[in-house]
Amino acid sequence: MNEEYDVIVLGTGLTECILSGIMSVNGKKVLHMDRNAYYGGESASITPLEDLYKRFGLPGSPPESMGRGRDWNVDLIPKFLMANGQLVKMLLYTEVTRYLDFKVIEGSFVYKGGKIYKVPSTEAEALASSLMGLFEKRRFRKFLVYVANFDENDARTFEGVDPKKNTMRDLYKKFDLGQDVIDFTGHALALYRTDDYLDQPCHETINRIKLYSESLAKYGKSPYLYPLYGLGELPQGFARLSAIYGGTYMLNKPIEEIVIEGGKVVGVKSEGEVARCKQLICDPSYVPDRVKKVGKVIRVICIMSHPIKNTNDANSCQIIIPQNQVNRKSDIYVCMISSAHNVAAQGKYIAIVSTTVETGDPEKEIKPALELLEPIEQKFVSVSDLFAPTDLGTESQIFISRTYDATTHFETTCDDIKDIYKRMMGSEFDFEEMKRKKNDIYGEEEQQ
Repeated sequence: MNEEYDVIVLGTGLTECILSGIMSVNGKKVLHMDRNAYYGGESASITPLEDLYKRFGLPGSPPESMGRGRDWNVDLIPKFLMANGQLVKMLLYTEVTRYLDFKVIEGSFVYKGGKIYKVPSTEAEALASSLMGLFEKRRFRKFLVYVANFDENDARTFEGVDPKKNTMRDLYKKFDLGQDVIDFTGHALALYRTDDYLDQPCHETINRIKLYSESLAKYGKSPYLYPLYGLGELPQGFARLSAIYGGTYMLNKPIEEIVIEGGKVVGVKSEGEVARCKQLICDPSYVPDRVKKVGKVIRVICIMSHPIKNTNDANSCQIIIPQNQVNRKSDIYVCMISSAHNVAAQGKYIAIVSTTVETGDPEKEIKPALELLEPIEQKFVSVSDLFAPTDLGTESQIFISRTYDATTHFETTCDDIKDIYKRMMGSEFDFEEMKRKKNDIYGEEEQQ
């Protein structure tokens, strides 16, 4: 361990593992350590089921009706991948896909007036949806046609809208869309967590809706993918990738000290030895004095013996409860997976509810979501703090990831990864440029 590295990474959460893989692929000498004996950190998948009971301090063992404990792989932080999103592009670029198998999530739903409805994202679905009346359907269909035709590089597609100046509120007004339609468009298609986006320039929201539609078009049932055997497979895939490109992994390594000289990181001390480095990446738990609390999130893991009602008996789905539907400032998310994904015993379903905490009674805040899931056999409740770094890390060369938020997609996590990459490397993360670098370093033959 007494060696010099370009980058040392502490923690094997998904953010850290992706950055470790990307740095390794780019020819950096990487040492990756975790104080835990398992991959994934806060984003681990827990197996067997007995370990989940222990982790949440539940007395006794799982009942026999839960099946074999080793058939379970339960995510602590549930998220789906957008089929055409940033994380899938990172997986393809780094070729981590060779270690993973994915399954399409069967449905995407939105909550309105106590019921759930399929999210309409195509012209045909808009006309068939029971979410809207006849005239609203026509207006929404026109809106979707506008979004589909929109091209940032072709002003003829703007139809009198300035995408850099006109707000999303302006665009909704142009198509005369009602509040309920605005709710599911902004929150279930564009995947915003709050309504702050309404007063921002509309081009970002248009691109988000296009991403949803393009992702949906890839597989048809929903825009989301999920890895067989749980999200814990993702960090392990990137760990394998890093090892292939010369990265060194060490689990179960206590971190005694981050060594700093002249305000800049120079190494990490573990078990009496110091590994030296030029840059350090870590999750907030390794540097509590360099992060600030920015909120709380509640997650409730629910085990059931049935699919969620009104989802056409889907084996997997996402439900978004827009903030305005339940008088909140942020959305509530439900994601459900099942034995079809090799994460639960046969005939069992795992639904995980999450939201940003807004009051002193977090469990009461998610009541509308829990009511959709009844009856629930077992609940595992966690309320955790959200942390963000207090500085950019450019002086100390210590780059800290953000805690995973309440969303059930990886787009915000990928934004964090790209932001850390830019601060470390001084340039934007560019997939095509990364491919060229990879070819330069490792030769064209290996890529074929």
